[in-house]
Amino acid sequence: MVYEFEGRTEKEAIDKAAEELGLEKDDFDVEILETQKHGLFKKGFVRIKVHTGNSASYEADSYESAGIDGNRRTISKAVFGEPEPQNEFEGKITEFTATLIKRMGYPGKVSIQFREKRKLGIKIDSEHSSILIGKKGKNLDALQLLINIYAGRLGREDLRVILDTENYRIRREETLVRLAYNVAEKVRENRGSILLEPMNPFDRWLIHTTLNDINDVETKSEGEGLYKQVRVYFRGLK
Repeated sequence: MVYEFEGRTEKEAIDKAAEELGLEKDDFDVEILETQKHGLFKKGFVRIKVHTGNSASYEADSYESAGIDGNRRTISKAVFGEPEPQNEFEGKITEFTATLIKRMGYPGKVSIQFREKRKLGIKIDSEHSSILIGKKGKNLDALQLLINIYAGRLGREDLRVILDTENYRIRREETLVRLAYNVAEKVRENRGSILLEPMNPFDRWLIHTTLNDINDVETKSEGEGLYKQVRVYFRGLK
């Protein structure tokens, strides 16, 4: 299910969502739709979308290698260990992934990248990594969606499988952070706004949170569907 909540800060909106839904904060995922900073004549404002359950529409972008912790962005502390499957579920997931990419014509070695309470990291080592990643990670997201659907059929809807290859997830995050700062600088120079390319919810969340501490720049998601666009604009031009 998907819900929307508002608050003066991201933390307040998340707390409100947890209270009204009767859930722990770890039981749902948050997408920031809009954020406005507090000013002399304007109160701070954050609008979020909350995703509960293991819905297919959200699994396509559920690869968060970063987690939400209050108002700040933190890299998830992965529990690295034995790369070989340690139980029946891990064995079936890695086998399914290996079979899937082999049937696509792009075989590779599949191993466990990390283990967490509600996440399992899967890594593909393949000479076809660039194809498996696809443009802006869309192939990797699609593969991850299929793997999470399979995980749900194995009775693990409580667990998210995070698929990666060639450390694409980390490299993508670094690229988006640099993009956010560069766009913010341009917006501050021309006192205008810039509309970014369509992004999945997690990529948009990175843009929103990266620019959250820049006082004279604000962000807002625009469009419909999974891949919306983020508009970065100079404060006061909304």
